[in-house]
Amino acid sequence: MIIVNLDVMMARRKMSLNELSERVGITVANLSVLKTGKAKAVRFSTLDAICRVLECTPGDILEYRNEE
Repeated sequence: MIIVNLDVMMARRKMSLNELSERVGITVANLSVLKTGKAKAVRFSTLDAICRVLECTPGDILEYRNEE
């Protein structure tokens, strides 16, 4: 199972969903789908932009947990 920790990184950077949306260049709705873990996929270009803006790595945002 993939866990999305976007909300954690946004809180650490004191950044709102609206601000991140503007700086990354994707809609608030699409970011919200990603943030809630309901996204089926994420483009590398989107992940790259999010990491650049939040000054983090993909591993800070995406986490794998074994469902056993």
